[in-house]
Amino acid sequence: MQIHTRTTGALETGDNAQAFSAVCLEAAGEKGDVAQNVLFERVSARLKAQVGPDVYASWFGRLKLHSVSKSVVRLTVPTTFLKSWINNRYLDMITGLFQTEDAEILKVEILVRTATRHSAKPGADEQAVVSDQAAVAPIRRSVAQPAGHAVAQAVSAAAAARPATGGMPLFGSPLDSRFTFDTYVEGSSNRVSLAAAKTIAEAGSGAVRFNPLFVHSTVGLGKTHLLQAIANAAVQNPRNLRVVYLTAEYFMWRFATAIRDNDALTLKDSLRNIDLLIIDDMQFLQGKMIQHEFCHLLNMLLDSAKQVVVAADRAPWELESLDPRVRSRLQGGVAIEVEAPDYEMRLEILKRRLDAARQDDPSLEIPAELLSHVARNVTASGRELEGAFNQLIFRRSFEPNLTVERVDELLAHLVGSGEPRRVRIEDIQRIVARHYNVSRQELVSNRRTRVIVKPRQIAMYLSKTLTPRSFPEIGRRFGGRDHTTVLHAVRKIEELISGDTKLSHEIELLKRLINE
Repeated sequence: MQIHTRTTGALETGDNAQAFSAVCLEAAGEKGDVAQNVLFERVSARLKAQVGPDVYASWFGRLKLHSVSKSVVRLTVPTTFLKSWINNRYLDMITGLFQTEDAEILKVEILVRTATRHSAKPGADEQAVVSDQAAVAPIRRSVAQPAGHAVAQAVSAAAAARPATGGMPLFGSPLDSRFTFDTYVEGSSNRVSLAAAKTIAEAGSGAVRFNPLFVHSTVGLGKTHLLQAIANAAVQNPRNLRVVYLTAEYFMWRFATAIRDNDALTLKDSLRNIDLLIIDDMQFLQGKMIQHEFCHLLNMLLDSAKQVVVAADRAPWELESLDPRVRSRLQGGVAIEVEAPDYEMRLEILKRRLDAARQDDPSLEIPAELLSHVARNVTASGRELEGAFNQLIFRRSFEPNLTVERVDELLAHLVGSGEPRRVRIEDIQRIVARHYNVSRQELVSNRRTRVIVKPRQIAMYLSKTLTPRSFPEIGRRFGGRDHTTVLHAVRKIEELISGDTKLSHEIELLKRLINE
């Protein structure tokens, strides 16, 4: 009887100790939250003193603290317009103010709070966010903990919590839950890339498709939306895929921190156990050692039949700053270009943006003729189209009777004001390749057949006559050819034009297509 009593007492003592530990952990978390709030209040006071109360009330009155990690502060605002405005005009100032208060802070990010507004189960989402932050919290608080070990713990914690949280990437750059396949506007310019992306997101572990998939386009055409849509869909896949979404900048920061802490092996081991790696903005991957490590990671994942998706602002063979081995691996997959949206697609983007804005303000109305006019005249990219829409929304608040003429005045900087369009070598290659029914990759390859050589020489000639690029730079854009090869091509086409009326007309047609 005494033994039983002692055992029960010991158990009660253990329970009390566990309860006491839980209370201590909760108190430590509350203390950390208090410290973060104090930091935000101090920075807010400094910002208000610096910009003045009127400007502060206009642009920063709805700014809220989202989270503070060891080196990154995340703030939230209610609209995309506010995010864009603060990022473009005040982000450096805000970052400097945070660094004044805490020298360990390296970066400030602005997020949009409305990202989870349309979720079907907001309570579950909030619980998922809290659970995820709780899993990562011990890592954030351990200041002396190496970066690679921290990532390993994040991977383990997120993998264990995945069924309860309803789908989260293991770690990496934050995802915007608005960027899904449902909100991605499909058109003739992106239909192929969208189909490939959906196939990858719906595939199971080990079912590799188009590996690696390389999506490229100029800025503002939806690459990031597409990649985040893949990640958002893949983490909801019932096969429980292990997904990591990273920007090249985040990848560099993670590896640089792990190397500094002499813990790179732990980070690399963490990345070996994933099913899908998605990397955005590959053109920003810099540094010989970082590229060397990425090459090993890429080889390991591809050789293990793990899916890799990459995006950049140009084709893989044009990423001259990348290690040749990385370029070669990226060229071994499927490269798909996303082109500028056509009129129907631009109009659909504007209509969807208007529908989303009406959820905040049901009384908002923009005449159909204004939307159509903007869609016809702002043609460069989806991002510029969004900027034009934000201008309309902003102006309608105090100019309710906007006319087409007034819209032209407001959007003159986006329309181009009649200035000639800047021509890029990749545009020339794409249009020449399409005209002569060859691929861009064949134009920059080493093939010397007649059906390839002539279009290649014409593209080189047009690159020299329509762009300010030098002979050596043009040669590099055409598969690393010598400048004398480009010079020969230019002279050859000039000679042929003088005696071949048909070719001369073809060149003029290509020039018109390129300049449209």
